[in-house]
Amino acid sequence: MNFQSLKTYLLNKNSATLDYPFGDDVQVFRVKDKMFALLGEREWNEKTVMMLNLKIDPDESFALREVFSSITTGYHMSKRHWISVYFDGTVPDGEVKRLIDDSYDLIVSKLPKRQRLSLIS
Repeated sequence: MNFQSLKTYLLNKNSATLDYPFGDDVQVFRVKDKMFALLGEREWNEKTVMMLNLKIDPDESFALREVFSSITTGYHMSKRHWISVYFDGTVPDGEVKRLIDDSYDLIVSKLPKRQRLSLIS
């Protein structure tokens, strides 16, 4: 998955917005002002690669980190509730999309009822 296709997928989520609160090199994707993804670049195995931070269920985080070495606890985030996915080619695109969907859904599920309902209509 390349940078543009990843950015497009993130922005195609219902009511998703993009801003740069941490500088031009870190993109923050939000729904109703709540962050569901953060995209930037980091050093990984002596290369600079894309890194995506996503909200996650803590139990799933542990399981994913057991399967994929390129998925770690969230960089500069709550280590229990966020993961970082390093794009070194080892995590299939379908899995990345599923993780994005889950992160978005977790954030939406915690929104006040009125905001959740506004995403449906």
